[in-house]
Amino acid sequence: MKHVTKADGSLQPFDRGKVRRTLRNMGLGADDADRIAGEIEESVPDGVRTAAVLRMIRTRARAVRPAVTHRTNLRRALALLRSKPDFEEFVRVLLREHGYRVETGCVLAGLCGEHEVDAIVQKDGTTVFVEVKHHATHHRVTGLDEGRIARAIVEDLQEGFRSGRCTVSIDGALIVCNTKLSEHAKRYATCRGIGHIGWDYPEGQNLRTMIEETRSYPVTIVAGVSPSVSARLAAAGVVTAKQVAYGDAAAIANDAAIPLREVLLIAGRARAILEP
Repeated sequence: MKHVTKADGSLQPFDRGKVRRTLRNMGLGADDADRIAGEIEESVPDGVRTAAVLRMIRTRARAVRPAVTHRTNLRRALALLRSKPDFEEFVRVLLREHGYRVETGCVLAGLCGEHEVDAIVQKDGTTVFVEVKHHATHHRVTGLDEGRIARAIVEDLQEGFRSGRCTVSIDGALIVCNTKLSEHAKRYATCRGIGHIGWDYPEGQNLRTMIEETRSYPVTIVAGVSPSVSARLAAAGVVTAKQVAYGDAAAIANDAAIPLREVLLIAGRARAILEP
C-alpha cells in the first residue's frame, strides 16, 4: 500500500477514491476520472507529498479538459459565496432548476410566533419551507441544531395553520447546506422527517449532484472572480456561471458596475467550463 505525506508531515494511505472525487469536482467525466486516478496511483512513489499529487491531478485534468485552467474546485467555489444573500439566492436558483416552485421574502405566522424563512418551495404536491446554512470553511460539518430548530418551526407553523393564523399549509422543512452533515444530524432528520440537502447527502440528490446535473455552478467556479466582483454580480442578480456566460454582458456590466471587458472575460471562461 502506498502512502502520501500530508503538509504536517504525517502519513496516510493513498486514497484513490479521493483523487477520483477531486477530478470529478474539476468537471471530468467518470471514465476519465477513473482512468487518471488509477494512473496517478501507479506512478507516484510511496510517501509522495499531497501537494505533488494535487499538481499531478491538475496537470492531467487539463490535458483532458483544458477548461480546468479556468475552474475553481466546486466545494471551494461554494464556500467563496457570501452566506447572505449570495448563497441563499444560489440555492433558490438551483431549486428552480430542479422543478421547484420557489417563493421568497416569506414571513409565516405560527401559533406562538412569526418565522422568517429563506424560501417556500412546492413540488409534487408538497409545500416546505427552506432554511439555508452556509459555511465559509467547507471542511466544517453541519450539525444537529439546524434540524432541531427546523422541527420546532414546522410544529409551530402547522399549529398556526390549524388555528387560522398561518395562511400556508406547511408539510415540512428542507435544510440546504454547502458542507457535509454530521451522522447525528442525519439520524435526527430521518427520524423527524426533516429534509436535508448537503454536499454529499442524500445519495443521488445532494448539492453536488444537483449542481452537476443542471450545470448550475456558482459564478465563483470561474477562476479569478474576486470576492468584490462576486458580490457586485450577486447584487445585480447574477449568482451562477450560466447567468454570466449566456446573459447580456453589457447589461450585467452596467447593473454590477463592473467594466465590460472584465464581464466578457468572466463570461468566456464560464462558457469554457460549461460547454462539453
